[in-house]
Parts: sequence; C-alpha cells; structure tokens
Amino acid sequence: MKRKRAYIVEPYKIKVVEPLPIIDKTRRLAALEEAHYNTFLLRSEDVFIDLLTDSGTSAMSDYQWAGMMLGDEAYAGSRNFYKLEKTVQQFYGYEFVVPTHQGRGAEHILSQIMIRPGDFVPGNMYFTTTRAHQELAGATFRDVIIDEAHDSSSLHPFKGNVCPSKLQALIAEVGAERIPYLNMQACVNMAGGQPFSLENLRVVSRICRSNGIKVILDATRAMENAWFIKSREPGYKNKSCAEILKQICDLTDGCTMSGKKDLLVNIGGFLALRDCSLYEKACELVTLFEGLQTYGGMAGRDMEAMARGIEEAIVDRHLETRIKQVEYLGQQLLDQGVPLVQPFGGHAIYLDASAFLSHMPKEQFRGQSLAAFIYLESGIRTMERGAVSAGRDKVTKQNHYPKLELVRLTIPRRVYTQSHMDFVADSIVECFSLRKSIPGLSMTYETENLRFFTARFSPVDRFVSDRNADCLPPLEHSLGKRLAKPV
Repeated sequence: MKRKRAYIVEPYKIKVVEPLPIIDKTRRLAALEEAHYNTFLLRSEDVFIDLLTDSGTSAMSDYQWAGMMLGDEAYAGSRNFYKLEKTVQQFYGYEFVVPTHQGRGAEHILSQIMIRPGDFVPGNMYFTTTRAHQELAGATFRDVIIDEAHDSSSLHPFKGNVCPSKLQALIAEVGAERIPYLNMQACVNMAGGQPFSLENLRVVSRICRSNGIKVILDATRAMENAWFIKSREPGYKNKSCAEILKQICDLTDGCTMSGKKDLLVNIGGFLALRDCSLYEKACELVTLFEGLQTYGGMAGRDMEAMARGIEEAIVDRHLETRIKQVEYLGQQLLDQGVPLVQPFGGHAIYLDASAFLSHMPKEQFRGQSLAAFIYLESGIRTMERGAVSAGRDKVTKQNHYPKLELVRLTIPRRVYTQSHMDFVADSIVECFSLRKSIPGLSMTYETENLRFFTARFSPVDRFVSDRNADCLPPLEHSLGKRLAKPV
C-alpha cells in the first residue's frame, strides 16, 4: 500500500548555505530585554529561525544571481528597467510602470497623486503602511471586507472578499466623488493571508466603474492569490496561475507592488497604471522622492533580479510548493489543538493570540506578549498583528483593539526545510502547553505612526517560564522526538 506523503518535494536543490546562530536561553532573555520585548528590535544574529516576515527574505535563484551581473547602472535609461517594464506588461498587463525602492514607495506616490484631503478609501481590511500613507494624504480608511474575515474560525475560502453592500453603503454615505479608488489587497495580510475570489473582484469592479471609482490592486501577493483561485474557485482548476493573474489585473486600474514578497527579491517594487495622466504625475513624484523614473530607487541589478523573479514566481509548481509548505506547518499545529486562523493563508500561519492567551487582558497586548515568549522559549522570531499594529484612534487617542489579535509565523520563500517546519511546530506546541505562565506587557514607548516597528514594552510579571529545558539544539532534543514517532 502506497503511503500518502505529508509533505511536498521542493522543486529546487540547495547550492549555498548560511549557518544559523544558536544561542542559549540566558542570552535570549538578555536579547529580549535589550529589544524591549519587541521582536522587530532583536538583532538577527540572536535569532535561530526568522519568521518575522517574508518581505525581502526569500532565497534568490542562480538565474536571478546571474542577472545581477548584468546590471546596467546608468542613471537614465537603464536596460534593466526596460526588461522589468516589458515583464510587468507581459504578466500583469499594465501599460505604465514606475519603479520604486519597495512597496511603500509605490503606496506613497499613489496616495499623493490620487487622494485629496477629506477623501475616503475603502479596502478589504487595512494594511499598516497602506493606511498610513492614505491618512497622511488626508484620507479616511474604511474597511469593507466581508464579516467572515474577522472570524478566525470561519472556513470561508475567500475571506479577502469585499462586501458589496458595505461598499455601496459607503458610496451612498459620502458620495462617489469623495472616493478616489478602492484598494483591493491580494491575500489580505491582517486577516491571515486570506485571498479574494475572481467572482467577487468582478462584482466589485463593476460597482466601482459604474460610479467612476478606480480599483487599485495591492499586488504584493497576487500570485499566491491566483493559486488559491486555481485551487478553490470553481472553473479555474485547468487555468494556469499566469492566466489567472492576468484576469485579476484586467479588472483593476493599476497596482502597487512590493517585489520583496511574491517576486523573490531582497529589495524593490513598482507602481503600475493604465491612466497616462496619472502615470505622468507619478513620474514627477518618483523623481522627487525615489529617483529617476527609469530606476526609482533601485540599482539596475535589482531591477534585473525582479524581472527574472516574476518569470520564476508565476510558475504553478513554485506557488504550489510555497503554499503547501505553509499548509504543512499549519496542519501540524492544528492537529495539536493550537488556535489558528483558518483556512491557512498563503505566506504565513497566524496564531489566534486571543484564544491562545484567553486568560490575559487585551490591554496587556496578547499578540506582542506571545511573540516575545515564543522567541524566549525557542529562538524563533515571529511578529504581532493585533492591537500594537492597529495603533490608536487619531481623535480619541485610544488603542484600537481589532477583532483579530494575531501572531504571524511568516515563511520566507525557498529558505527553510521541512525539518525547520517540524522544529517550529514542536516549539509552538510547547509554548501552547505553557500558555498560562506567559506574562503580559505594558507599552513604555511608541511613535504616532507605525508604532509596532519601534515600540518598547515592559513585562507586567517576571518574563521567564517554569520550564528549564532549552528548545534549541543539540538537534536531538527536537529531532529525537520526531524519529521516535511511528510512521
């Protein structure tokens, strides 16, 4: 009888390795204190497995590294820009391409050229930098995502969908003339990496276009969204992800892109548009804030690597492997009763910190406390996606407490192996068994915008568990348990 595999074989082999730092628990506690219990402030040399983000942390291929040697570093008219432009036009379908140093550069330019003070920008849940740029330009963000997106236990296959009635209610409330565009995020980050369906995007696009409202795609993880459409939405099983991506973009008027995610590069992004007049305004601002419109804050070699990354990342086998690695980790945790956002997202597993730490008051920042404790116990760096990330109300100055209080375990592309995922799963399960001993945190320092990057915290109780054993290698500590399990 053929045994069913619980894993998927990676369609690549390892050519270069980077040693991982192994430090003991005493040093991890000191590192955590030095970082003021904020995982963003940890030094990477103190981290064993880094699941902070998938942004710029992917492993590039030999094809991409070879392209780096073809960098044309001319100040104007770099041939690598024209390669990037042509590749974006081919796979995304937008005519005009403005390179930026990364995604938030594109968000800033878009907000400046499209938003007037007093405008409203609807979106399928906020993302931190996106909303910050919209608010700095004078707009108010309105969440029009479906209600299921705020329920971690809902198994809705497309929790990234926009609710048409919420969108229409906003149009009726403020008037279409005060809505410059709708922001449609692929694989919604703050909802747990949840995709939208093509059917929903068609409905949303029709509503917007009938009211003169543009649809701007956050294409950062649009390729992963395409894979979910292929695997979950009826009628797309036999379509390639490249075909689905093109259909997504055809329903929108432009996109912002952080190439540091889907596109397998360490830096870079772009703004892509169909409207020539908007493109001309964007070129004026990119020269002011980023660099000339044919490099936009990137070196020629980076543009070449990103163009080649588009070609590699859209391949169905690559996307399947990437997403199934995330699924592999999520299923192990789910099988052990760890509370997670379901269905699993494309780039990360999201722990439900509210359920994980149900004994802890929300004012003690459950997500931040859990992320800090996971690092202390295992050397694994994760990140909070909850009240700290949500910030404060601009008027009342009260903390926002979103319905989803999460900790994100983000999987870099082509970086970690199955045994790394096994170690992560074992470590999180052990932390779950110790959850009653996890102390909360109080915030001692914050910035007005994007406070989660630099906020500082202090524990409300002694931040050490009762367990003396160290989760970190010698590897037989974790692998021995695995090998002892029956196949």
